[in-house]
This record gives sequence, structure tokens and C-alpha cells, in this order.
Amino acid sequence: MAKIDNLDKKILKIITQNARIPFKDVAEDCGVSRAAIHQRVQRMIDLDIIVGSGYHINPKVLGYNTCTYIGVKLEKGSMYKDVVPEFEKIPEVVECHFTTGPYTMLIKLYARDNEHLMELLNGRIQEIPGVTATETLISLRQSLNRIVPIVADQSITTSINDEEE
Repeated sequence: MAKIDNLDKKILKIITQNARIPFKDVAEDCGVSRAAIHQRVQRMIDLDIIVGSGYHINPKVLGYNTCTYIGVKLEKGSMYKDVVPEFEKIPEVVECHFTTGPYTMLIKLYARDNEHLMELLNGRIQEIPGVTATETLISLRQSLNRIVPIVADQSITTSINDEEE
């Protein structure tokens, strides 16, 4: 188990707002050395607290104008382990979740337009063995996109074995 202290949380707040910020600036904001920031960030990477970094690309610039969420029903919930590799073969699928509720799985995909979406639904997704039904929800506009709140006074303990929700 690894504890995340207030300095870790302050570092996380800063770097999630600007992943390109130099460690020297983070160190200055936190009142510690650049080496301390580097060690803390590396530790959080090693513990899977920080699970990625990079640039976010606007899908519309690449011609993907339709963002869609698709609820997928399977014959049996246990078939998800066979269906996930099939979704991995579809590059337009960017997220896949095993869920509770009316759907066995929920996927997010980007399509160029409604015709492309129909091809993906009818020609790829609904042809996957075990898929019995789908329900499509088209996002008209993304109104909010943020990370979970990082609260300074909240005590957090994490384990490498914790699974993403």
C-alpha cells in the first residue's frame, strides 16, 4: 500500500492542469527541489497512480465528427472476455467498459459521419459473436471533461492491485 500525501496531491493538481509544465516550475510552486518533484512523479508512475501522459487530439480535426456511446448486450456476461479482443480490432472504438445495468458493456467510438457509424454498427459490432443487441447514443456536444477531484486534506491510500473503475 502506498500513501499519497498532500505534496503528492499538490503535484498531481499542477501537472494535470498542464502536463508540459517544467519540473522546476512545479518545484517552485510546491516549495521543494526539482529532484524531489522528479522522484515523487516517478514514484507515482511506478505505483500506477499516474497512468499516462500525452496530448489530446481533437477527433474532428482528423475527420471523426460523430462521438457515440453504444450499450452492448451479450448472450452471457462471461462472453465479455471474448468480445473485448473484437472491439480492439476496431480502431474507432476508443473506450470499452464492462458494466452493470441494462447493458453488459458500454463502448465509446468515433465515426466520420452517420453512414460510417452505420457501417461500424451493422458490419462490425453487431456481427461479433455473442452480441445480441446494441443501443446507440450520439453525443451532440461534450459539455464537461475533467479529472476526478484531488482534495488536499483527504487521506488516500492506494495499492497497485486496485482496479480502474
